[in-house]
Amino acid sequence: MNFLQQVVNGLSLGSIYALVALGYTMVYGIVKLINFAHCDIYMIGAYIGFLCLSVLKIGVAWSILIAMVVCTLLGILIEKIAYRPLRNATRIAVLITAIGVSMFLEYGMMYIFSPNVRAYPQITGWLAESYKIRGLTITSQQILIFAITVGLMILLQLSVKKTRVGKAMRAVSLDRDAAELMGINVDSTISFTFAIGSALAGAAGVLVGIYYNSINPLMGALPGLKAFVAAVFGGIGIIPGAMIGGYFIGIVEVFVSGYLDSMYKDAVVFAILILILIIKPAGLLGKNTGEKV
Repeated sequence: MNFLQQVVNGLSLGSIYALVALGYTMVYGIVKLINFAHCDIYMIGAYIGFLCLSVLKIGVAWSILIAMVVCTLLGILIEKIAYRPLRNATRIAVLITAIGVSMFLEYGMMYIFSPNVRAYPQITGWLAESYKIRGLTITSQQILIFAITVGLMILLQLSVKKTRVGKAMRAVSLDRDAAELMGINVDSTISFTFAIGSALAGAAGVLVGIYYNSINPLMGALPGLKAFVAAVFGGIGIIPGAMIGGYFIGIVEVFVSGYLDSMYKDAVVFAILILILIIKPAGLLGKNTGEKV
């Protein structure tokens, strides 16, 4: 039964990684950019949820929705100000800019809210309940996190495959110049991609605050790296791959903490990244493609 409990805990943690990894994988799939500021948008989403719950005194559903809207606008703003002027620059220049934006967001939030850890408001009602099924304990928060993650992933996958905007995103990811010649507004498509990824990160931030009951301005750094590992593991640029990677990393981390030592969990996650890059650089669902020189 302890094994099943660890699986449940791993799925809850993996859901958070999966939501953040979806943002990484979408942006990389379109513009081939590792947006390291993405993990700090997740942190800002947690603070927006904190303000909604503690100051505005509104419910969890509205807090998640408001955090998603604010993070969507922030993602669009970052893309227009920081990344769009560097669209044709070298990858190293864009990468350094992404790190700079990440540092700006972290220390900006420190200036506004102070670097101190803040406790999330105590959640009451249905979300405070837990259920015991033959010795297995499942909380309402775990059910909520899993349901929101799976629901958003399905909605995202359907929008990419079935909608006009989704088809434009796929066209831009394949050949940006050809897509522009076909009448697709490349700038708007890229902004839309950043918007969706940022919205998912905002939702993840609120869910983390509710689940762990504490937030701080540097809370996005390590989970952001692990979400990046999840995206690479599943095949960066592939939406189902990000989900699979997120759940895999979450379960591995929980099992290492439960059966070995919690001090080793981060080392094991990054060891997995090294192995994946050596054995299958394209990821679990990715395809190895040759590059012309």
